Amino acid sequence: YFFLSNLSFLDLCFTISCVPRMLVNLWEPKKTIILLGCSVQFFIFLSLGTTECILLTVMAFDRYMAIFKPLRHATIAHLCLCWQLASVAWVIGLVESVVQTPSTLRLPFCPHQQVDDFVCEVPALIRLSCEDTSYNEIQMAVASVFILAVPLSLILVSYGAIAWAVLRTNSAKGQRKAFGTCSSHLTVVTLFYS
Repeated sequence: YFFLSNLSFLDLCFTISCVPRMLVNLWEPKKTIILLGCSVQFFIFLSLGTTECILLTVMAFDRYMAIFKPLRHATIAHLCLCWQLASVAWVIGLVESVVQTPSTLRLPFCPHQQVDDFVCEVPALIRLSCEDTSYNEIQMAVASVFILAVPLSLILVSYGAIAWAVLRTNSAKGQRKAFGTCSSHLTVVTLFYS
């Protein structure tokens, strides 16, 4: 439940970072956001999105340990380790945002351009630039590999191993228990990545 509470707090912050702007856009006829507001939203959104990718990977590792080492899970995944893993996820999210935000916001933006979304994010801001954005696009592609593709691959490998082990079990009760342990996390991963 430690990682679930982290994920719940993270998703609450995610919602708070973009829903107010969306509600304002729905209410007002003029749908604008000042650069400072866009910058803050961009920094928070990027940091939280990265943190969620890493945290979902940590949670997959936790489920893997719960299935493969059920008797030792509590001693292996003790509270101190859980705090450390969650902290690493939050720090990676912060570092990614500290690296990506300045390079994106330093781009010269064309006048009379607007973000066609209620969330200020990298692709939307890159499209507003008047200059060559190939450096930013490469940076975004590299970050996408390390922040999206690698964690997703680790999650899929973890759940592939879990599925293989569970399906080899002869106990229907054991299979139901294992799938019950993993189903909520798999649902969150599916919703997040789709």
